[in-house]
Amino acid sequence: MPHPGPLAGLTVVELGQVLAGPFAGAIFSDLGAEVIKIERPEVGDDARQMGPAFRGGDSLAFQVFNRGKQSVVIDLKSAEGLAALDALVAGADILVHNLRPGVPEALGLDGPTLCARHPRLVYCGMSAFGHVGPLAMRPGYEPLLQAWSGLSSINGEPDGPPIRSGASICDQGTGMWIVIGALSLLHRRTLTGRGGIVQGSLAETALSWLAQKGDAWANEGTLPERHPSGHPSFVPYEAFDASDGPFLICAGNDRLFAKLAAVLGHPEWAADARFRTNRDRLANRAALLGPLREVLRTRPRDAWLEALEGAGVPCAPIHTVPEALSQPQVAALGLVQPVPGGDGLTLTGLPLSFDGTRPAIRGPAPALGANTARHVHGRTRR
Repeated sequence: MPHPGPLAGLTVVELGQVLAGPFAGAIFSDLGAEVIKIERPEVGDDARQMGPAFRGGDSLAFQVFNRGKQSVVIDLKSAEGLAALDALVAGADILVHNLRPGVPEALGLDGPTLCARHPRLVYCGMSAFGHVGPLAMRPGYEPLLQAWSGLSSINGEPDGPPIRSGASICDQGTGMWIVIGALSLLHRRTLTGRGGIVQGSLAETALSWLAQKGDAWANEGTLPERHPSGHPSFVPYEAFDASDGPFLICAGNDRLFAKLAAVLGHPEWAADARFRTNRDRLANRAALLGPLREVLRTRPRDAWLEALEGAGVPCAPIHTVPEALSQPQVAALGLVQPVPGGDGLTLTGLPLSFDGTRPAIRGPAPALGANTARHVHGRTRR
């Protein structure tokens, strides 16, 4: 059995769909809290159908974001169902939801209402565009918010179309911010005895990830240039092709550039007035990168990596997903974990450790309604 996590003893009620809400619930579960996931009769969380059937008719995505939880089926359209939910909330520390805007108010599950009835509750609400403003009632999904926020506009080739991030950084980031907010209010509750309301959204998360670029526009009037693998403030600091594959070089200061130039057989580049300092190299980016690319294409990737690492120049191969997961460092970190009771299922755990130990995933995702009988007065609703 895994050791109790740092949040053992806390109870979280999750009204989560698909990703942002369930990801917050998964974090709480991995940290040791009991997470009771409320699902609709018959169909449950839409994520159960998000992709091909993986196990028990549910998708792998559902397993990823709902591991270690309990599933309780409640019909929130009925007075009896709302009463059953309220009884669960009365014994909970935290409620997390990413219900469609307007639904919590219509059901009497909004923050002010529930916190008035349960003063110690930490209420966490997530939405697409935020809890105030002209778009507050508009729903949204990950790619829409990446596009709307400007995140997509900074990704891609300089002359190509905007590109979304392959990872769901807005959904998962919102879940992460909500957990941080909830833990902050839990600390306040130890001092005051009262909970409170945490609110977050995909829009706010997206704009916070964009902050370095957005703040540059607000303060300097400058728009970011696209650098598919590079950096707007350092040169050379991007991907290059060796004779057999791509890799990344990050010469983030003048000392590292001098070492790089020596490894490439062109120590004179470090003394060239066009390349002597990082600001010089920024001003003469094209003049440097052309010859540098020509040299790097002359040898295999592993040969360059060995030489650069030996000289202390930061570099890395650009791995595929299988290559990355097969690395000894990944195995040493123990980030990918076997799931207890998961019949061979392995999932990526939390990216942090406590006292040298990573929180263990506590179990697989639950079958729909598997825990209804336990939590709803002994009556099963399916």
